[in-house]
Amino acid sequence: MAAIGIPLALGAAGVLAYGGLPGTDGQSRASAATAAPAWATATADGFASVDALGQNGTYGGRDGRTVTVKTLADLEKYATASEPYVIVVAAAIDMDPVGKEIKVQSNKTIIGSGTSGQIVGGGFFLGQGVHNVIIRNLTIRDAYQGVWNDKEHDYDGIQMDGAHHVWIDHNDIRHMADGLIDSRKDTTYLTVSWNKLSQENKAFGIGWTDNVTADITIHHNWIRETEQRNPSTDNVAHAHLYNNFLEDVAGTDIKSSYGNYSRGRTNMLLENSYFQGLTNPVVRDSTATLVQRGNVFSGTTGKNESGGTGAAWDPKTYYSYTLDKTADVPALLRSGVGPRSSLGTTATTTTTATTKAAATTLTVAADGSGQYRTVQAAVDAVPANNPSRVVISVKPGTYREVVKVPANKPHVTIQGSGGSRKDTTIVYGNAAGMTKPDGSGTYGTPGSATLSVQSDDSQVRNLTVTNDFDESKHQDIANQAVALLTQADRIVLDGVIVNGDQDTLELETAAKDKLGRVYIANSYVAGNVDFVFGRATVVVDKSVITLKKRWNGTSAGYVTAPSTPAGRRGILINRSSIGGDVSAASFFLGRNWHPGGDTTVDPQTTVRNSTLGAAVKSTPWSDMGGFSWKDDRFAEYQNTGAGAGAASANRPQLTAAQAADQEVADWLGDWTPSAG
Repeated sequence: MAAIGIPLALGAAGVLAYGGLPGTDGQSRASAATAAPAWATATADGFASVDALGQNGTYGGRDGRTVTVKTLADLEKYATASEPYVIVVAAAIDMDPVGKEIKVQSNKTIIGSGTSGQIVGGGFFLGQGVHNVIIRNLTIRDAYQGVWNDKEHDYDGIQMDGAHHVWIDHNDIRHMADGLIDSRKDTTYLTVSWNKLSQENKAFGIGWTDNVTADITIHHNWIRETEQRNPSTDNVAHAHLYNNFLEDVAGTDIKSSYGNYSRGRTNMLLENSYFQGLTNPVVRDSTATLVQRGNVFSGTTGKNESGGTGAAWDPKTYYSYTLDKTADVPALLRSGVGPRSSLGTTATTTTTATTKAAATTLTVAADGSGQYRTVQAAVDAVPANNPSRVVISVKPGTYREVVKVPANKPHVTIQGSGGSRKDTTIVYGNAAGMTKPDGSGTYGTPGSATLSVQSDDSQVRNLTVTNDFDESKHQDIANQAVALLTQADRIVLDGVIVNGDQDTLELETAAKDKLGRVYIANSYVAGNVDFVFGRATVVVDKSVITLKKRWNGTSAGYVTAPSTPAGRRGILINRSSIGGDVSAASFFLGRNWHPGGDTTVDPQTTVRNSTLGAAVKSTPWSDMGGFSWKDDRFAEYQNTGAGAGAASANRPQLTAAQAADQEVADWLGDWTPSAG
C-alpha cells in the first residue's frame, strides 16, 4: 500500500556512465557504477506534465550530471549554467546579499538532500523563456526584513516571469520579504504540489499580465498563517486547484483577508480542498469563473463564491489525476508536505560540488549526422554487462528495422530527440506466422516484435514503436504482430506511442520464475485483440489506451490478456482512459490467458480510477481457452465514463479496503520508478 502523504515518484532511476566509453564531447567519462536514485529522474504531474511549447513535460536536469553543493558559489555556478544539471543541496546556504535570487536557467533539478537542503535569506528567479525546471525538497526561508506588508523589498522564495514547464514540489517556504511564490507574466505549464507555505503576508500570487494564456495546477499544498494571495489567481486560462489545505489559526496575530481568489478573467476549478478558519475563503471577480466541487469549510466567515460565464473545462482532457477525500486532507497534508528525509539522499552526496559522471550518449540519425545510422547499430555498440546508463538518442525520422536490446546490456535508454513522440518512429511488419528469411521456421509471437527489450533497468522514451503487419493481406497465417516486447525487470516506457493490432504490447519476464516489472506512463497504446498482454507485473499509468477496428472494419476485441503467475501482480491500469472509434459495447477489458492450458497461472487485471468509453462492454471480462475468468483476478475501482458500470456478479468492484492494497506502489514493491 502506498505511503500516506508521500506521492509515488514516477519514473525509473537513471544510472551513471561507465568509464572508458567516449561521451558526446569525445572525452572519456569518469567511471562510476552507482545508480542515480528515483528523485533525480522524477517528472511532474498536472499541467507541468503536458507536452507543449516544444517541451515534453517537466523532468528538470535528468539528462545532465548530478552535483552536490554546500556553498552559494557552487549552487549559483550550476543553477545558472546552460547545460542540464541535477543539483543536490546538502547544507543550509546563506544568500549574500540578503534577498538574492539566483537566476536559474533551463533544464535544472534543484533538490534538497533529505531535510538538510536550505536556502536562507533569498531564493530563485526564473526569467522569460526559462523552462523544464524542478525545485524540490528544499526549505526556503527568512528573508523577512521586519515589516509585515513590505513595500520596499521584493525578496521572494521563488519568482517566475514568463517561464514554462516548472514543478515546485515538497518545499517548505516561509518568512520572506514579499511573496513566497510569484508566478508572473504568462508563466504557464506550472505545477505546485505538496508544499508548506506559511508565516507570510503574501503566500502565492499569480498574474501580472493582461493575457489569459496560463495553465496552472496547484494541489496538496498546506497554506498556513498567511494573510493574502492564497493564491490570488489573475487572468489564468485554466487554474486547477485541488486537495489544498488553507488554515488560519485562531488566536494569532496573523488574520487572513481571503483564501482562494479567482481574479480578472481566470477560469478556476476548485476541488476537494479544506478551508479552516479563513475569512472570505473563496472569492471571485465578476469577470472571472470559479467552479467548486467537494470542498469543506470549517469555522470560515465571509465570502464563499462561485459562478461565472467561462466555458466549463475538465482537467482530465489535459492530464490524469486522482482526488483524495476532502475530510482526509488536513491529516494527509500535515504529515506529507514539505521536505522528505527520503528525497535527495544518496550515499554519494557527501562532498561539496561532488560531480557524478553523466550518462554516456550515443546518437542515431538516418541521414548520417549521428554516430550511427540505425538504432540496432547503437545497441550493438554498448559493451556487454555495461554497469551504468547508456542513452541512445534517436534523431527524428522513420527507422524501418527490428531492434533487440539483449539481456546482457542493462541500463539502456532508447529516446527520441524530437519535440514530439511522433517525430521518431521505429517500425517493422513481422507477424507470428511469417517464415523467417533463413527458412528456420516462423517468428512466433515474441519473435515478431519490432522492438524487444530483454535487459533490466532499461527505458524507452519519447518515440513511436509500430508493427505495421497488414492482416488483410495475410489471413492465411497467424497474425499476432508485436510492436514492443519486454522480457526484463524494472522497465520504463515513458511518453511513447505503441501501435499495432493484435498483440501490440507484450510484457513478459526473463523466465516464468523471474520477476518482471514494467511502468508505463504518459503513453498511448493502440490495438484490438489482447493488445496489452503477458505475465509481467505491469502498471499502465496516466496513459491513453486506444481501441481500433479489426482488419475487416468490424469492432470486437480485448484490451488485456494477462497470464500472471500465481502469487504475483498482473496488469494495473490506473488513472488512464480507454476508448476509440469503434462500436459501442464491442470491447472487453480483458480475458484470462492460461498459456498452453497452464492451470498454475492466476491471471490478474485491475482497472481503477480511469475513464472508460462507450466501447467497453457492460460485462467487461471474458473467458479464454476454457478457463472461467471468475476463477482468476479481474476487478475495477471507481472508474467513470459511458463504459463504466455498477458492481454485479459479472462486474466485480474492489472495496475501499481492497483498493488500498492495489495501488501503484503495491505493484512495484521496492522499486520506485520515475517517468522522467
